[in-house]
Amino acid sequence: MDLYVCYGAFGPGPRHACARAHKALIAAGHQPTVVRTYGCYGTDRFFGGRRKIKELTGNYKVPTLILDDGTIIDGSEKIVAWAGAGEPSGQASS
Repeated sequence: MDLYVCYGAFGPGPRHACARAHKALIAAGHQPTVVRTYGCYGTDRFFGGRRKIKELTGNYKVPTLILDDGTIIDGSEKIVAWAGAGEPSGQASS
C-alpha cells in the first residue's frame, strides 16, 4: 500500500493530517510506503505527485492511501477509520 503525503509523515499527529494517517496505519500493523507529493495550497498543480492525486481523486489534497488492490482511501479521517477497523493489510471493506 502507498500513503501519499505532503512533505512527510512527521509533525504533531493531532495537527498534521499526513502524520495522523501514518500513525494510525502503523498502530494498526500496516507498513505503507510513504510517497511525498510536495506542494501545498495554491502551488499543488506545479508538483507531479499532487497532479497524480488529482487524477485519482479529483482533488489535490493528501493524505491519500492506495491499497494493493487499487482501492483509494482519500483523506486522513477516512484513512484513520479504515486503519482502526482492523481490516487485513491491503484490503478494504465493501
